[in-house]
Amino acid sequence: MTDRVAILHDTGLFDGLDVPALHALARACTLQRLDRGQTLFDAGDPADGLRVVLDGLIRVWIGTPAGREVTVALAEPGDLLGEIALLDGAPRSAGATAMEPATILFLPRVAFRAAFDAFPDLRTHLIGVVCARLRALTGRFGAATLLTLRARVAGLLHDLAQSHATAHGPGARFRRRFGQAELAAMLGVTREATNKQLAALTADGLVAMDGGVLWIPDLAALADAS
Repeated sequence: MTDRVAILHDTGLFDGLDVPALHALARACTLQRLDRGQTLFDAGDPADGLRVVLDGLIRVWIGTPAGREVTVALAEPGDLLGEIALLDGAPRSAGATAMEPATILFLPRVAFRAAFDAFPDLRTHLIGVVCARLRALTGRFGAATLLTLRARVAGLLHDLAQSHATAHGPGARFRRRFGQAELAAMLGVTREATNKQLAALTADGLVAMDGGVLWIPDLAALADAS
């Protein structure tokens, strides 16, 4: 119980909530374990509650009319899934799939709604969190329309390195493999276009492969290219 209270508090979503309220939410939480490739939820599924990633990596994606999957976010430990659905109760706007074995803390929407009605400060804070996420998404997609694909690939690799690579001097070596198909889905472009830009970045010495895993010789130089 204590661990679950701490997890909920540390998400930042429940700042200012008193201890009894946090305990009530924590008692309603359950754990869910996912295998690599397992679906957490699909677009269109009912908004059943909030999820907190405890370990692993969850890919959040949307489908395109052409039948491709575009990755809109990678949820890492501490990240939330489903804040907006908590507010409006609308069906899921995106799907979520485990990219590696993961553990999720699940808070049912019915338990959240009880706290939402009882604590006005929670409403104000949650609206602020959701608005901040929407602004970040707006900036991200706005940048995507202005940057070249080379710059977007470089920026994506630099961002991924912050959480999935180990620093080595000025550079970093990734701890897990990100396939070209995965990177292409995150960028919303074809695998062929991604491969071309990776080849160009490799030729320029900004990216390398080490035992099948990406290696960034100089993070600052890669950031300059983004």
